[in-house]
Amino acid sequence: MDGWIILDKPLGLTSAQGVAAIKRLWRQAGFPRPKIGHGGTLDPLATGVLPIALGEATKLTGRMLNGDKAYDFTVRFGVATETEDAEGAVVATSDVRPSRSEIEAVLPRFTGPIEQRPPAYSALKVDGERAYARARAGETVVLALRGVTIHALDLLEANGETATFSVACSKGTYVRSLARDIAKALGTVGHVVMLRRTKAGPFGLESAITLDKLGELAMEQRLIAALLPLTAGLDDIPALAVNPGEAARLKSGQTLAGRPEPDGLVVAMLDAVPVALARVEAGTVRVERGFNL
Repeated sequence: MDGWIILDKPLGLTSAQGVAAIKRLWRQAGFPRPKIGHGGTLDPLATGVLPIALGEATKLTGRMLNGDKAYDFTVRFGVATETEDAEGAVVATSDVRPSRSEIEAVLPRFTGPIEQRPPAYSALKVDGERAYARARAGETVVLALRGVTIHALDLLEANGETATFSVACSKGTYVRSLARDIAKALGTVGHVVMLRRTKAGPFGLESAITLDKLGELAMEQRLIAALLPLTAGLDDIPALAVNPGEAARLKSGQTLAGRPEPDGLVVAMLDAVPVALARVEAGTVRVERGFNL
């Protein structure tokens, strides 16, 4: 039971609740309680791709957290909220409604390496306390600027009141901040009214499955059909074929020397079985995460 379930997280559910739901379905299907974790938090008001790792795949959740993401999101212009999404109280309004051409003209400013200020209502810590806890207590929270990379930003639809975008971005990007800053660049204010993650690392919506469908599979004793292999989370990394002796050395934490492969991350494979996530440096292979499979 080592692999991934890619949950299409519904609106209103926290990432932790999504993990708990998978645990519950796993028990209902009669499987042993799995080691489980998720690869990237989604806000309750966001939907879409939430990779959930089971068994040895949990060793890759950190890598998933550091991976690139992609989202579709809708901005409502003319209204700013304290949380920068539809949940918060209104804090400012504007009569300015940008045209499609005006929106398209500012998008290059937000493509490539940029700096953004995370929302005050975020899980980042300030002096050991979550920023959102301080903000909810009435404290004025101003977080430091941080560098992120916007790989692509496209306008999908605009009708005056709202605009819908797609974005591909690096880890640490706050779509709420991006929406706020786009609105500001257009001489107005705005907040996010729809946020859907379309990709997390190598996983996209085409791999995602709803909780309702997972429930049906559990009732039919076919829940295992939703489980993707551990290697699905490593599809973007080249494989390094090893023999049984080399696999045993890697499993014991030893290195392999004299390999001709180029430097970089590799997945050491004994036939079809992943042995380790490893790094090649100057012909030497060193284990970063070993798999007990």
